[in-house]
Amino acid sequence: MTIKMIAIDIDGTLLNEKNELAPATIDAVQAAKAQGIKVVLCTGRPLTGVQPYLDALGISGDDQYAITYNGSVSQTVSGKMMTNHSLSFDDYIDLEALARKMQVHFQIETPDFIYTANKDLSGYTIFESYLVRMLIRYREVGEMDRDLTISKAMFVDDPDIINRVNKEIPQDVRDRYYVVQSTPFFIEVMNKKASKGNTLGELATKLGFTADEVMALGDQGNDLTMIQYAGLGVAMGNAIDEVKDAAQAVTLTNAEDGVAAAIRKYALK
Repeated sequence: MTIKMIAIDIDGTLLNEKNELAPATIDAVQAAKAQGIKVVLCTGRPLTGVQPYLDALGISGDDQYAITYNGSVSQTVSGKMMTNHSLSFDDYIDLEALARKMQVHFQIETPDFIYTANKDLSGYTIFESYLVRMLIRYREVGEMDRDLTISKAMFVDDPDIINRVNKEIPQDVRDRYYVVQSTPFFIEVMNKKASKGNTLGELATKLGFTADEVMALGDQGNDLTMIQYAGLGVAMGNAIDEVKDAAQAVTLTNAEDGVAAAIRKYALK
C-alpha cells in the first residue's frame, strides 16, 4: 500500500495533551510533504482555527487542502471552496426550537461568526470562540439573516446535560441530519452529506486518489467515518473504543507523538 494522502484530526490527535504541536509531529508531517504526500487536516474547526497549525506545518497554497466543520466544507488552505454541505435557515429554526425543548445551549457556526440566541452564554460557546478564533454574535431568532451560510449547528453544555440530550434527540432528527458527539460537551448537527469520511472521499476522488491510498488518524466519534473510509484507518492510543474497533491499526497516544509514529511507520518510504 502506497499512501498518497494523510488525513489528520486536530484536537486529541495532531495536538498533544497540552494542545500543542510537538516538534516530532512537525518533522514527520514535513517529511511526508517532502515525499509528495498530501497532508489534510480534518477538523470540526473552521479554517480560522486551523490556520496556526497549517502555518507551523508549512502547509500553504492552492494545491493544499483542509476539511473543516467536521466535513461540511473542504477547501484549499488559501480558502477556495471545494465542497460545501451546509444547513438551511429552516434547519436552523427547527434545531433551535429543539434545543429550547431539550433545555440545552445552542449555537451555529458560519464562515464568519458563531451565532447564539442564548442571552446567558454557555461557557463552552466562549471556549469554542477562543479555540477557533471566531467572534460570537448574540441574535434572537427573529433577528437572524435568512441568507446565512450555516456550516454546522451545535448543542453545547456540561457533559451530564450533553449525555442526556444525546439520548433525547429524536430519531427523525438523526435520520434528517448527520449528528455526532465530538467532545464531552459538544453534539454537532450537520447536513446529512457532511461527515469527515464522506468529504474526505469526495476530496480524494477529485485529486485522483483511491481510498486505499489514504491514511486517516483520529480519536473521537466525529473521526469514525474517515477511519472507516480510509484504506488505512489509524486510531490514536487515546481514542475512544469505537474508533479503535473500526481502525486497522492503533498508534501511540497524542501525548506520545502518536501521529509522528504512524506517519513514519506506515507512510514514509
